[in-house]
Amino acid sequence: MLFECKNLNLVYDEGKEWQTYALKNINLSIEGNKFIGIMGPSGSGKSSLLYCLAGLKTPSTGCVYYNGTSLTTLPPNENSTLRKNNFGFIFQKHFLIDYMTVMENVLVAINDTSDKSKKKALAILERLNIGHLANKRPHQLSGGQNQRVAIARAFINDPQVVFADELTASLDHTNAKEVMKILEEFKEIATVIVVTHDEAILKNADEVIHLWDGSIKNIDARRQVIL
Repeated sequence: MLFECKNLNLVYDEGKEWQTYALKNINLSIEGNKFIGIMGPSGSGKSSLLYCLAGLKTPSTGCVYYNGTSLTTLPPNENSTLRKNNFGFIFQKHFLIDYMTVMENVLVAINDTSDKSKKKALAILERLNIGHLANKRPHQLSGGQNQRVAIARAFINDPQVVFADELTASLDHTNAKEVMKILEEFKEIATVIVVTHDEAILKNADEVIHLWDGSIKNIDARRQVIL
């Protein structure tokens, strides 16, 4: 099993008068090489769940396991190394560096500008149909093109898992569909976990985890999965 969450709880402002329970008793298993959606309204805890799975947030109680390793108890430096070696991230804002070219923005994730890495980056950009933009800068690109650069950056280190948080929220419907189609194709080499409030972009997901008020409401398993 790629991920396991056991009795996961996340409380913001813990110990204060007004506490917020972002996640409540989450028990969940996720297999590898799947396209997984995490869906729910604003404030449902979907981004909090993604950040706990990625080791970016430490749960208040409970554990998250990645390939049998407890991210919850892993020392911060080891957690950081694990993320760098195994995970890729795509966010609503692409966070590209404007004075760098597309190629440089992709390579900054691995801090390697060797010819071998440039060739690899170009191959990913070409797969995303933006290889011809390798020497352009972000301000010269459309929103959809910039999001594709962010996808290339997420995949440059051959991650086992790519986490995407509302990556289509700032895109129009056409670009959103194109970006999701690309991500779906990449599940052959990595598990893709997408947080969204838009069910339309998850129509081809293998599983959709529905959250409501910090709890799992149901899991829509498009393929039979035993949790």
